[in-house]
Amino acid sequence: MKIVMCASEVVPFAKTGGLADVAGALPLALEERGEEVIVIMPKYKSVQNSKFDIQVSKEGIPYSVLGKKIKVYFIENDAYFNRDALYGDKTGDYPDNLDRFSYFSKKALELLKTVNFKADIIHVHDWQASLVPVYLKNLFAKDPFYKDMRTLLTIHNIGYQGLFPKDEFPKLGLDWSLFSIEGLEFYDKVNILKGGMEFSDIINTVSPTYAKEIQTKEFGFGLEGVLNKRKNSVFGILNGLDYSIWNPETDKFTAKNFSAKSTRGKEQCKEDLQALCKLPLKKDVPLFGIVSRLAEQKGFDILADGIDAICNLGLQMVILGTGDLKYHQILEEMVKKYPKVISLNLKFDDALAHKIYAGSDLFLMPSRYEPCGLGQLIAFRYGAIPLVFKTGGLADTVDKKNGFIFDDYSKDELIKTIKASVAAFKVKTKWSGLVTGAMKLDFSWEESAKKYLGLYAKAKKTK
Repeated sequence: MKIVMCASEVVPFAKTGGLADVAGALPLALEERGEEVIVIMPKYKSVQNSKFDIQVSKEGIPYSVLGKKIKVYFIENDAYFNRDALYGDKTGDYPDNLDRFSYFSKKALELLKTVNFKADIIHVHDWQASLVPVYLKNLFAKDPFYKDMRTLLTIHNIGYQGLFPKDEFPKLGLDWSLFSIEGLEFYDKVNILKGGMEFSDIINTVSPTYAKEIQTKEFGFGLEGVLNKRKNSVFGILNGLDYSIWNPETDKFTAKNFSAKSTRGKEQCKEDLQALCKLPLKKDVPLFGIVSRLAEQKGFDILADGIDAICNLGLQMVILGTGDLKYHQILEEMVKKYPKVISLNLKFDDALAHKIYAGSDLFLMPSRYEPCGLGQLIAFRYGAIPLVFKTGGLADTVDKKNGFIFDDYSKDELIKTIKASVAAFKVKTKWSGLVTGAMKLDFSWEESAKKYLGLYAKAKKTK
């Protein structure tokens, strides 16, 4: 099958979030299964100023290579993409984002004809690439080259939709008839993600539970009606994890390597983390790790409300991340009050993240909603037992056999579940079985790639 991955960010070239991880890892897994894949993304400043081996095709298009022979083609336009950030600066989103990503979407389709890549499937990601299905079925509909191409749209977080004023609609080059309830109109605004959902052949999200959740009013962000209308074409596939990066047996950031067969090194990693974070070196006290954006969506509202009680449960906690100022301030006050309980690290630090996964006994993710979540998958790999709220990808991966889960989103339920996990930690024989069992779980991209191929086959059957 000939597959195009079309995304606004792709690891290792540009990244702001999990979308880039998927767009970089899935093509490699598909290539391993013998599929022919190319990737298309904008040529950002990060690409231009990078060490990547950028070549130029015979058609004059810059590209690099991922895996064995996956060509990553870059859409050039310095006025649009030669900027320090991908989507905006400290003042907010770039005001010309509609121009930027409509240009990207149109040029991506034109590129396929230029390099003569007659795709079976164009796999687009989030609102930034959602105009590809719209253009394919409208502007490019009469060109026989594109006749048999089908599209799959992956929604990584439905909260980000690409909303623009109605008077910007002419910039898209589409007929005004498409500014309608069956097209891109959304409460008298242009909604790019909605356009992608209306015109793509298949829609999927990054976990089966999230695919159901976004069809409800609570989680649909106003688009639940569109999804319900297309419910037979909406699916969920859990993201995979890149085990070449997240592997306790080879991790260069940890104090000691370890595995499911021999977990002894994890004790050294815990001691190393405690020392680094200036916490008492206590083996018998459970250490909770958090690597997260400090925001309400990530459960910091109930965590902040319950933090005083939690700090008196006989545990330690290492927190890494940045986010909303109010949570910075609440947690900073708690550190002053409980310096031997909490270590707060308000920054992004990849090395420390690895150390937290390796050194923690438990990993806390009380997210209000979580489309997929990679934190719990990494935690499993490193034998840090996840404690989560039952939502999205967390509900699909964590259960009572491999972690701790609460299904009433409240401070009291969070405290109660943490208390239960602290008690479980003290039963050493059961706990070591829980750790080795978690480390043996397989969330590799191989399984996810197989499921995506199934969706591509469904898309090919659509008319």
